Amino acid sequence: MDFKNNIDYRKATLEKLLKNIKIHENEIIDALYKDFKKPVFESVLTETNYVISELKTTINNLNKWSKPKKVLPSLLNFPSSDYIYSEPYGNVLIISPWNYPFQLALCPLISAVAAGNKVTLKPSELTPNTSFLIAKIIRETFDVKHVVAILGDAKIAENLLKNRWDFIFFTGSVKVGKIVAHAAANYLTPVVLELGGKNPCIIEKSANLKLSAKRIVWGKFLNAGQTCIAPDYLVVHKSIKQEFITLLKQEITNFYSENPELSTDFARIINKENWKRQIELLENQNIIFGGILNEIDLYLSPTLVDEPDLNSKLMQDEIFGPILPILSFQNEQELKTIIS
Repeated sequence: MDFKNNIDYRKATLEKLLKNIKIHENEIIDALYKDFKKPVFESVLTETNYVISELKTTINNLNKWSKPKKVLPSLLNFPSSDYIYSEPYGNVLIISPWNYPFQLALCPLISAVAAGNKVTLKPSELTPNTSFLIAKIIRETFDVKHVVAILGDAKIAENLLKNRWDFIFFTGSVKVGKIVAHAAANYLTPVVLELGGKNPCIIEKSANLKLSAKRIVWGKFLNAGQTCIAPDYLVVHKSIKQEFITLLKQEITNFYSENPELSTDFARIINKENWKRQIELLENQNIIFGGILNEIDLYLSPTLVDEPDLNSKLMQDEIFGPILPILSFQNEQELKTIIS
């Protein structure tokens, strides 16, 4: 089994993975629903179909990507023929998150396998049904000496980080990302950290307001706002603010009905800890839409907050939930003050 140098073997394992994902697709969708009521449409769009598309692209292009790349020689080497050869790193550790538990576990794994690496995957313990199914699919697809999934809590991840790896890929919070970076630094291990942050969305008065409102509502409340690239807050030109708020309310109703709690298209917060965190972010805020809670169901309705204090937790921390703060500006200087 030469997965390091044998391109055909890599392609064969990826094709087997593609086949097994298709076989288990309905189970994956069911597992995502059990973990946090992820809607079927969102599961297909952002999880299974996304991974299937990634696999097909990788399989179709792997031969081309693996070829040596001819480059121009320097004067120091003249006359020579120079090439860049891509080599696997070796043993790769992937620690994946809970918010897109299938996509964000499988996509880095696909790339690592395509590049000829051995992979150890630690999926999130916060989505146990999905993580269990991922481990099952990996066992059915790969030789245990090639790819393995290890289930468990944060302590397991902590112990894995004590080992020496050739590459680490982590997706998650800034807090845990710092721990991963520190562990990687002990061995000067290359690391990719896909972390969170504040993503402002600026609405100028020249914007197509109806289209902007529709796209923002889609991007923000997809996965109940638990998306690292979702709009974190809006900064709207003062002259159009009230009109835009009205359009946002209309689009939320269009997407999720008058009662999003009954909608089959709206997910839930992942666990009680994160639900309580969302409620804390709303303390002393001016809620102008939504704010409806159900702790038993871990539900928080799509919520609009008007002009929060820039020093509040809501504006200092990544929200990662269905809360959309709306601020206004009149000139470029005000805009810079808000987003800086």
